[in-house]
Amino acid sequence: MRQRLNSMYNQNAFKLGLFSPNCAGGMAVTTVPERWQASWDNNLQLAQLADEVGLEFLLPIARWTGYGGETDFQGESLETITWAAGLLARTQRISVFATAHTAFTHPLVAAKQFATIDHIAGGRFGLNIVCGWNQPEYEMFGLALPTEHDVRYRYGQEWWDVIRRAWQSDETFDWHGEYFQLKQARCTPQPVGQSRPPLMNAGSSRQGREFAARNCDFLFTVMIDPERGRDDVRAIQAFAQAQHQRALQVFTTTYVVCRPTRREAEEYHHHYAVECADQAAVERLMTLQGMYAQSFPQEMIDAMRVQFAGGHGVYPLIGDPDTVADEIARIHAAGFAGATLAFVDYLRLVARGLRVL
Repeated sequence: MRQRLNSMYNQNAFKLGLFSPNCAGGMAVTTVPERWQASWDNNLQLAQLADEVGLEFLLPIARWTGYGGETDFQGESLETITWAAGLLARTQRISVFATAHTAFTHPLVAAKQFATIDHIAGGRFGLNIVCGWNQPEYEMFGLALPTEHDVRYRYGQEWWDVIRRAWQSDETFDWHGEYFQLKQARCTPQPVGQSRPPLMNAGSSRQGREFAARNCDFLFTVMIDPERGRDDVRAIQAFAQAQHQRALQVFTTTYVVCRPTRREAEEYHHHYAVECADQAAVERLMTLQGMYAQSFPQEMIDAMRVQFAGGHGVYPLIGDPDTVADEIARIHAAGFAGATLAFVDYLRLVARGLRVL
């Protein structure tokens, strides 16, 4: 039943979605006046447009505090669970994911929220699990960010195990775990058709990829280029099959600068990501994500600074419509099953660009 209802299981060999439209600025760390304004009206209009042109999914970033700078990049954002519920109620075909931090929501509360949204959506809901990395957000909640990846993912695994048990149990149950002690627990309703929503996780660490291989349908990973990405996809899928006998689909993330000519696209990219970059926010973002480790040469850091300003450090698709389409084809040929897209101004560029692509 889920395969019939959810666009993540349609017949398209390569899935496309929009990433981070719930956050101010989207993925572009820039001061240009046309940068994305993450209002509810803009998000609703964008979701309905993406639904109309046939994109498979929308994926938000769960952000609780911004990165400062002149624009306070991503400082204003729509909470992802209620965001997903609202958009799913106003669209017809597209899948909408909620991004949930395991540390910030009790699993029984989350189980009921997610199941309720799945009923609102008629089975089109998806779940993206985040096991934590952003220390200022943990501090905002009065929590200590565990320094060891193993601890974060053990907690995340038990969080997900509680949700899965609640969705599968017709009777109440007790739970005695490392992190949760539950008595007479239950969840009603359960997801549509007694089948769980599609599950994704973004992870580059060994623990993150192990978590995805054990539990998820889709793993998001950062791609340096399609050629090196090919080896990464093969390794991830081989591991999931060997260790867990599961077929894991691998997605990546991109940002798009599409103009009638390649020169125009490159000039606009330089304008917003170099001349008008929010440098203070870029520096903070790169620092939090560990981009200043001594293992990175200075020229790589300088190049990454432009890529972080351009689109949060993900893979750039810059050029005329044919060039961008060819790049997407290269990503698919490398074995990726899908990718997210981000724009400086999602509405204007999705309306103009995706009908061409």
